[in-house]
Amino acid sequence: MPEVPIDIAHVAKLARLPLSAEEAERFSSQFGRLFEFIRELQALDVEHVHPTAQVIPLHNVLRTDEVRPCLDHEAAIQNAPATEGPYFKMPRILE
Repeated sequence: MPEVPIDIAHVAKLARLPLSAEEAERFSSQFGRLFEFIRELQALDVEHVHPTAQVIPLHNVLRTDEVRPCLDHEAAIQNAPATEGPYFKMPRILE
């Protein structure tokens, strides 16, 4: 597998992470070690290993559905931090 250089500054920009030069150097080194480990894993012979989606047995721990009365509108908004008329009022997240 050919060596692929990682542009840490570009990755940080895509993730919107401000990195110092020291942090970029540290992460570059960590990515290098990660890719070395991936190369080691790719070299393993796994022909005899059957594909599996789940390695441990699962069991359903959900309760059965029961019809129950729901809150009326006044009770639902009673503890809301802010309301506007009959609606919940939330802080704006998009500008």
